[in-house]
Amino acid sequence: MQTYPDHIWHNGRIKPWAEATVHVMAHGLHYGSSVFEGVRCYDTPRGPVVFRMADHNRRLLQSAHIHDMPVPYTAEELGAATREVLRANGLRSAYIRPVAYRGLGGFGLSADTPVEVAVAAWHWGPYLGAAALESGIDACVSSWQRFAPNTVPAGAKAGGNYLSGQLVAREARRLGFGEGIALASTGLLSEGAGENLFLVFGDELHTPPASAALLNGITRHTVRVLAQEAGLTVVERDLPREYLYLCDELFMCGTAAEITPIRSVDGKPIGNGERGPVTRRIQELFFGLFRGETKDKWGWLEPLEQE
Repeated sequence: MQTYPDHIWHNGRIKPWAEATVHVMAHGLHYGSSVFEGVRCYDTPRGPVVFRMADHNRRLLQSAHIHDMPVPYTAEELGAATREVLRANGLRSAYIRPVAYRGLGGFGLSADTPVEVAVAAWHWGPYLGAAALESGIDACVSSWQRFAPNTVPAGAKAGGNYLSGQLVAREARRLGFGEGIALASTGLLSEGAGENLFLVFGDELHTPPASAALLNGITRHTVRVLAQEAGLTVVERDLPREYLYLCDELFMCGTAAEITPIRSVDGKPIGNGERGPVTRRIQELFFGLFRGETKDKWGWLEPLEQE
């Protein structure tokens, strides 16, 4: 059973979780007019840190800008709200969800409405299961494709976009797979239901381009930087579906999924059907950031308690 934290930050202040309510006629509920982020706080040897919080809050505001939603808080104020809700709930390790949405106003598609903002934080382990980080998951290519260019902006992390991801994920679960992989409208690879993809060929990591109707993920960028730092080559390119079956290793990444190996696609084993050495190395570098083993050269770890 899902348990909930005691407190949430909503429209400028901490309040009890149960009091953060939205009217049933709010614009965002009917039309998907919300933007959000997924962020993680990790408990490290030097105390709790929020991973790339400034980058996440900046992207939330960029998503809102695309959708003409004037968010009444700055990225710095959203950062302060994040720290406040973590402290209020006594969390040292958490998943964090900032969200901005059109509230109750007019009823038309282009109606004027207030933009409301909340920041929630709760304990949430690896999205695809803790065991999956080592053993990997079985994935399938979905019958649902991502949206075509210049229809819905995939570069915005908007609530309505995730109706596509829900179709992909629910189909995969119904068929007995751990996660689904979507193709773009071109028939080329796009991304997982809510994760970016990396295909490993030798010591090269190949990933679909941002033009393939995918969200240019912050964890995706992290993987690229860590891989290049480790001497691996990263290639962003169009990739046909069959390359899923031909690569040596395959993994998904995202804030929720972190770095999750994929051991098979459509029943076909990837490599030897186990997590491969390159995927393991990327995991070591990524999780090493939070164990003090990978030096944070980029200022990605933002302490909960500011000096």
